[in-house]
Amino acid sequence: MRYSLIDGWFTQARLCLSPHFNARPLNEVSLLVVHNISLPAGHFGLPYIDQLFQGCLDVSAQSDFTDLNGLQVSAHFLIRRDGELVQYVSCDDRAWHAGVSQYDGRTGCNDFAIGIELEGTDDIDYTDKQYVCLAQLAHSLIEYYPNLTPDSIVGHSDIAPGRKTDPGDSFDWQRFKGLL
Repeated sequence: MRYSLIDGWFTQARLCLSPHFNARPLNEVSLLVVHNISLPAGHFGLPYIDQLFQGCLDVSAQSDFTDLNGLQVSAHFLIRRDGELVQYVSCDDRAWHAGVSQYDGRTGCNDFAIGIELEGTDDIDYTDKQYVCLAQLAHSLIEYYPNLTPDSIVGHSDIAPGRKTDPGDSFDWQRFKGLL
């Protein structure tokens, strides 16, 4: 399945708009960053990721959430365990997912990257549906953005080594690249 992109929005994605974004300074997309997230850690299918990216997470809902108080983060996409694709920020805008980062000698990867979160952890295998959805999404993004290539798809750990570990050892890069 190919995804349709209109003004930076994928028509097949469930929209869950985030206020945590701004304009790309160079209007460039040349990097795709794969992340993982679960809230609370290791728990799946809950509404907390959407709430975090929307800026309305009740930090008193879970003891694990106190460190998230006031955090302003987002990603362009989330792929849930069942393969559902959720979009928070237009691909044409800068989501706030990479933090302090560097790729190919350039800092501030949010300026030129699309961030895709996989619902998961570093040490729990991702689902077949997640791999298929990620490959279809990445393929569509590569077709749409001429500066994006299969070689410019990296993990968060690649652009923030020592600070981030995701998508972790449980992510099968060879399998993903084979699906592209």
